[in-house]
Amino acid sequence: MEAYFDTLARAADAALRAGEAHTMSFAGEATDFVRMNRGKVRQPGHVEQRSVALRLANGARHASHLLTLTGSATIDRDAIASAVAQLRGALASLPEDPHLLLPDTVTSSRSLRSATVPPAAAIVDDVLTLAKGHDLVGMLATGAVHRGFADSRGQRNWHAVDTFNLQWSLYHRADKAVRSSYSGLDWSADELRTRVAATIDQLALVSRPAKTIAPGQYRAFLTPAAMQEITDLLHWGGFSARALETQQSALAKMRADARFDPRVAFSEDIADGVAPAFQNDGFARPANTPLITDGKLTGALVSPRTAREFGLATNGANASESPEALSMAAGDLAAGDVLAALDTGLAIGNLWYLNYSDRPAARMTGMTRFATFWVEGGKIVAPVDVMRFDDTLFRMLGDNLEALTAKREMLLEANTYGERVLSSVTLPGALLRSLSFTL
Repeated sequence: MEAYFDTLARAADAALRAGEAHTMSFAGEATDFVRMNRGKVRQPGHVEQRSVALRLANGARHASHLLTLTGSATIDRDAIASAVAQLRGALASLPEDPHLLLPDTVTSSRSLRSATVPPAAAIVDDVLTLAKGHDLVGMLATGAVHRGFADSRGQRNWHAVDTFNLQWSLYHRADKAVRSSYSGLDWSADELRTRVAATIDQLALVSRPAKTIAPGQYRAFLTPAAMQEITDLLHWGGFSARALETQQSALAKMRADARFDPRVAFSEDIADGVAPAFQNDGFARPANTPLITDGKLTGALVSPRTAREFGLATNGANASESPEALSMAAGDLAAGDVLAALDTGLAIGNLWYLNYSDRPAARMTGMTRFATFWVEGGKIVAPVDVMRFDDTLFRMLGDNLEALTAKREMLLEANTYGERVLSSVTLPGALLRSLSFTL
């Protein structure tokens, strides 16, 4: 695949005329997809696809063309040459772009991250066998994903990674279910066995008569999966330099006097994630970019266009300036001590339908989902009917943060709209002294 990409890059080089330059961003995958329902395979499939985003520039004028490729170097070379000619015809009628910023140094890189992952059929057989007798619904996506960058200066970047992402739910009835996942780079049959066993145990708890909780404030424990839903909202401009500069970020108040608990730390940890160490314009990404340190906002994700417009230094952020390898520091609460530390309150396994109810105040709202339990004296008493929370992130990760778990979990993005997404979060669970519920 890498040699094929280099062939396309050389075809674009050859198609240029004096004064022209190009950049080329490549995306490819070879993915096995399997969907399961009622404990059986319902839709197995395999997808191979490749595409390039080709940009032609002449001075500050530029135009782009997205091409879906065939995989045949001969056919795709001709398509690249034709695309360059079409873009050349468009450049003359385009205005100069005052915010165009391209790298001024050549920074080539190559990263190959392979893992020993069983074939998709073996993974599916294992999970269905482990959950035999239960109503399992799930999806598996596994295989190689490739990203590349090339430009007419000779820069070449290549990133290839094998990942797996297994999501499943065990249903009791109606909306009573337990959800879990297992994703990453290194497969462990023992880990899968442990996770499926845990969902089966939780399903037995979900089957108990549900408890209805009145609106109010309760102690709560949020699993890493629940924390992922909360941090996903921060992907919507929370760490964006542009959003911070224009006061559109939910964390904008942190530029003044708002703070999180000193134990809270976030960073963009490219080195330990699955995202490439370069972005679509060819800028390199640091191995680690601190965003919040000791509860204080210390950094932001700066795209090239934002850097040019606001006079900042880019750190290789994508155009949306959303994290692709967000990492939150761990705490010291042992996994086995979570329920005892919670004592009495809500153990929340999943959240959904989250949105901002007051973005400038970092106030968010959402619903509990799947396995949420009422705990008394450190023991699970009953599942809880669906509830709506509405609270600010400054309370949740500020005065009301009691502890973070020592163990963190890497969770891969499950989005497969159009293509698999190379994005991850690494998060601990969080014990809160109080979380506000309105319904």
